[in-house]
Amino acid sequence: MCLLLFAYRSRPDYELVLAANRDELFGRPTAPAGFWKDHPDLLGGRDLEHMGTWLGITRAGRFAALTNFRGREAERRVAPSRGDIVRDFLTGSDGVSAYIARIERSDGAFNGYNLLLGADGVSGYHSNRGGHSGALAPGLYGLSNHLLDTPWPKVERGKRGLREIVDAPGAPDVEALFHLLSDSNPAPDALLPDTGVGMELERTLSPIFIRGERYGTRCSTVLLISAEGEVRFEERDLARGSAHRFAFTVERGA
Repeated sequence: MCLLLFAYRSRPDYELVLAANRDELFGRPTAPAGFWKDHPDLLGGRDLEHMGTWLGITRAGRFAALTNFRGREAERRVAPSRGDIVRDFLTGSDGVSAYIARIERSDGAFNGYNLLLGADGVSGYHSNRGGHSGALAPGLYGLSNHLLDTPWPKVERGKRGLREIVDAPGAPDVEALFHLLSDSNPAPDALLPDTGVGMELERTLSPIFIRGERYGTRCSTVLLISAEGEVRFEERDLARGSAHRFAFTVERGA
């Protein structure tokens, strides 16, 4: 997952409005969103190499999502899968603060990551590359492959678009959220970050929706959680032309 745009308690009728793109190698085996056979209360897509996930939610309302951190340091070939972090939170019972405290103890084993998570009315953020760690205040946020709210062009453009959708009257427009996630316009060269991958690749990675030859945006996901606990989850795989839609009410106390 390489872009998360989310509004957390920014309006009284919605706990969370989240729009996300997962960027990954096209050849990496992946299962589409669904409830898992080995964890029937967990809804999300699944990485079939390591059996973790990049984004998911449970029937009890626990949710989590992860992006990789892109920096100048080389990624280690032998390291635990970062998708394990999301899966383990969703299948566990730790609260947000307790899980962050626990995962911090193993941060050094993982390549760089950012983690968004929520449970029991609390949302939090953690990265093993520094920055804020802990509970989040209500607000609107953007997260790509650097720290939370790092003002990369795609993050700033995405946050502006999300603000317009969240501020509009009525329920958040799901089609407008997916349209926002489909923006494949590259950023101007002058605004590109320098993460050590070279200008050509920075340019390729700069849109909200990445269209590469071997790597790019694999799927887009919208997750809505209302103040009453009504969940709407929709994943779209534009390359395959498939969509997977789910709706349920959070099981309080589960």
